[in-house]
Amino acid sequence: MASIEQIAQQLLAASAGNGDFDITLLDQVVGAAYDPVSPHRAPANKALMQLQESPNLWQKADGIIEQSSNPNSRFFGLQVLDDAIKTRWKILPADQREGIKTYVVGKIIKMSQDEATMKAERVFIGKLNLTLIEILKHEWPHNWESFIADLVSSSQGSEVLCENNMQILKLLSEEVFDFSRDQMVTEKVKRLKESLNSQFQLIFQLCLFVFEHSKTPSLLRVTLQTLQRFLTWIPLGFIFQTELINILLKFFSEPMFRNDALDCLTEIGTLQDLEPQYDPLFRQLFTKFLEELSKIFTPETALQTAFDSGSEDDRLFIQKLALFLSGFIKAHLKVLESTETHQVLITGLFYLVRVSEVRDTEIFRICLEAWHMLAEDLYKTEHYQIFGDRGATGMSNGGSGGGVLNLNGNSTSASSRKFVYAPILSGVRQVMIASMAKPEEVLIVEDENGDIVRETTKDTDVIAQYKTMRDTLVYLTHLNCEDTESIMLAKLTEQVDGSRWSWNNLNTLCWAIGSISGAMSEDEEKRFLVTVIKDLLGLCEQKRGKDNKAVVASNIMYVVGQYPRFLKAHWKFLKTVVNKLFEFMHEVHPGVQDMACDTFLKIATKCKRKFVTIQSDERMPFIAELVGTLPTIISDLEPHQVQAFYEAVGCMLNDRGPTLNLERKELLAQLMELPNQSWRMIMDQAKNSMDTLIAPSTIKEIIKILKTNNRVCRSVGSLFTHQLQTFFMDMLNVYRVYSEHISNAVAQQGAIATQMSLVRTMRSAKKEVLRLLIVFIDRSGPPEAEPQAVAKGFIPPVLDPILGDYKRNIAGARDPEVLTLFSTVVEKLQMHVVDEVPRIMEAVFECTLDMITKNFEDYPEHRIRFFEFLKAINHHCFPALFNIPPEHQKLVVHSVVWAMKHTERNISDTGLDILNELLKNVGQTPNVAQGFYQQYLLSLMQDVFAVMTDRLHKSGFRMHATLLQHMFHLVQKNQVTVPLFDPATNAVGQTNPGFLREHVSNLLLSSFPNLTKSQVTKFIEGMLDLQMDLPTFKTHLRDFLIELKEFSAEDNSALFTEEKEQQMNQMEQQMLAQRQAVPGMVKPADIDEDL
Repeated sequence: MASIEQIAQQLLAASAGNGDFDITLLDQVVGAAYDPVSPHRAPANKALMQLQESPNLWQKADGIIEQSSNPNSRFFGLQVLDDAIKTRWKILPADQREGIKTYVVGKIIKMSQDEATMKAERVFIGKLNLTLIEILKHEWPHNWESFIADLVSSSQGSEVLCENNMQILKLLSEEVFDFSRDQMVTEKVKRLKESLNSQFQLIFQLCLFVFEHSKTPSLLRVTLQTLQRFLTWIPLGFIFQTELINILLKFFSEPMFRNDALDCLTEIGTLQDLEPQYDPLFRQLFTKFLEELSKIFTPETALQTAFDSGSEDDRLFIQKLALFLSGFIKAHLKVLESTETHQVLITGLFYLVRVSEVRDTEIFRICLEAWHMLAEDLYKTEHYQIFGDRGATGMSNGGSGGGVLNLNGNSTSASSRKFVYAPILSGVRQVMIASMAKPEEVLIVEDENGDIVRETTKDTDVIAQYKTMRDTLVYLTHLNCEDTESIMLAKLTEQVDGSRWSWNNLNTLCWAIGSISGAMSEDEEKRFLVTVIKDLLGLCEQKRGKDNKAVVASNIMYVVGQYPRFLKAHWKFLKTVVNKLFEFMHEVHPGVQDMACDTFLKIATKCKRKFVTIQSDERMPFIAELVGTLPTIISDLEPHQVQAFYEAVGCMLNDRGPTLNLERKELLAQLMELPNQSWRMIMDQAKNSMDTLIAPSTIKEIIKILKTNNRVCRSVGSLFTHQLQTFFMDMLNVYRVYSEHISNAVAQQGAIATQMSLVRTMRSAKKEVLRLLIVFIDRSGPPEAEPQAVAKGFIPPVLDPILGDYKRNIAGARDPEVLTLFSTVVEKLQMHVVDEVPRIMEAVFECTLDMITKNFEDYPEHRIRFFEFLKAINHHCFPALFNIPPEHQKLVVHSVVWAMKHTERNISDTGLDILNELLKNVGQTPNVAQGFYQQYLLSLMQDVFAVMTDRLHKSGFRMHATLLQHMFHLVQKNQVTVPLFDPATNAVGQTNPGFLREHVSNLLLSSFPNLTKSQVTKFIEGMLDLQMDLPTFKTHLRDFLIELKEFSAEDNSALFTEEKEQQMNQMEQQMLAQRQAVPGMVKPADIDEDL
């Protein structure tokens, strides 16, 4: 027997016309390829791939399909034909195209003649249908005008054929309207849509013919599905001036067709922005639909049991019903708010409440959109003076008909709307509170096994759902605060008395309580929260079992963290809550300690003044008491939790209120006593033996101490200078010791040493030293850390150990944090360190540049931080750039150009910003300007042109335009007084503007051969036009770029990035202003306030 490879060669030769194509041999290859246990499977698959690439195999496709005994071979033959149609159709002769078309159509008709074949070959016929669609995309309508008419006429003779023809129409609609964007050019899609539209009369008549005459369920279902695909775009007359809606409602009443009919009704019901003449028809549709729905179930029916025990179709029906009701109400709320249909609307909303109660995430999210829209609209209608009198949605959705829904029939007052919706809204509040999604701050969750665990990953869908639910509940609370409060308190009572106790019930309730912070008035909030916090604290005492306690603790912490306004106003509650948090810090259940520390930090940030002033009935400020008992409080915490705790206390110490009478320096010393004690012990041991410093356990302890100091420094600010002075020189010595050990290891073992465990741990310690210094410099300021004092006292000692180490080390051992440190030093201390800049640059500049200019990928962190360092020097210490050697000045300019050409957008943007500022600074420094222009101006222009005409850099267009305008106008205004040309080789009387015209013209004509001389001349004259402001200059540049061959065939939207970003920013600002106008809409944690 021949091998698979030999058979493949024989078949390939036959496909090229050398000998007969043996289909039995193909069956053998396909059989081996699809047999999971065949030893020849791999070579058989390879053979099939080779055959598929054969250019003439498609000519054998009909033979393969007709004669093959293996079903998979038939699919293979059809796939080959399909590929040929997709890729070669246009180059095939007309007779071959006609032959393929005739064969495919004939085969579909033949296989769709009787029901038995149709059932047996359903998958193959489906694939044939797709092949026909590929032909249609090339041939219809221009070469096959009669296709729709032929299809419709052939359908009326056979129900089986009609059913398949419906499938073809469905696929055609999907291809043209849903999937065409990526596969066909716009003009072609437009032509196909117009053809389908113009011939829809025939398709519609066929659908009506089927509905009227057929009793075959499968045909009726596929006809409904086909119709649904067309409903989104057909002319409205087919929907509203025919019996279509009544036919669909008739099918809706039949369980077998209900879901497909509902899909069609949803497409119609969600049509928007139509003329007011259609409003009565939408009211009629909604009324009739609810009449039919009431025959299935009433608005009082609880659906959960039916959903749980029902079939897949039943569950799908409830989801589709949610889509219909939610979509219809979002599109036509104002239309339904007329006197004739207001009761129907209320009934429809009651149905939606019932559907919302079903515990299914997808169904709830569908309903949530409608409830959010309704609550927002009602709130904004009531507060129209803030939002304008059109409500939330602007109500373009057909808002013409009838009087606005009201209580007494003769008033259109805004408040009457909310009263009519009151029973509905109460039901919505119940649903929202019972289904509240988990907020981001909650770390304790129930896993799939029913255990209480610490959350390990964030669920972004749940977070997004929580935000929408939170907004909705805030609106609902504003609409009726008393109802929200009474529902929440009733549910809380059920938790306390145990009648409805469950983890989920308590969680959703507390998440809902936390989400409405700020939506009540202060008095209402006080009354409500006193009850809530007392009941939750009582529940915590009452419950037994670790998991129960963890759930209650998590909910207490979430709720109190959301109400800083209440806590600030009620010291006793605040103190009780904080002491409870300290208690939870000893609770070892996963997640509880983390939440306790996070909540403590949140409360310390928002209520810091309460802790640093003496409260009534207290002998001393709470912070003084706290630092005294600190070792006990943090005794069971992990290092990262301890650091969060220290940051919280640092926040309190940072309060600088005018009436504060606090020994902040002494309190800081007390606070830091534990880490300082550990530090002193390590230093004492090091005095006896330096080897103790390089023990892994000691390095890890040093890292912990530095991290704690970092968090305190971040929160306490410039006061930290007193703490830093206690161990500053020791810390630099530690840095020096680790640097020497790392350098020695590298010298002995080469670059591989940086991967060793001990070296990596030492590098971590060095990084922590650098991070602490970065935070300290960044947070420094008066009165404790004046810039001059920091520049004189802290910077000189830092330079030698850190800069020397950076310069000496191999590239792989240099820490990018060094660059960040000196960027921060320059940004914060500015001219106070101008004398040190040459020394800093001498140490870091050349060696870093050497690391990052070999390619665009290596050392990404060094890359961006290096350019940020350069940007800081250019901005704050510009004179220092001309105190460095000339060769380094040249390197600075070259490095800026390198950054500008970078493919990483943030680096190229930084490079452009540096160049822009550099040019401005040079222009303001007469003693360096002319020399700089003579040496660099022409090459910089050329570099900016090169980047601007590179399609990868479209997003930097705004800065490209700014730079070119600045440089061209410098020359045109004769601010460049030195010649930019070589006087020896240019004519006498040559000027810089004249030379620039000639130089740029030659540059552009040689770079872009498709440009004409006149185009270039016109462009350069525009560049030198001093009357052009920046927006006009940008338009001039943009038009020129789009003329270039490289840009003309592309999407050039990136050239308008700046305008888009401005538009987006404006929209975001408007949305933020609207949110801030609604009390409670912005979370307390996101409100920036001093106390």
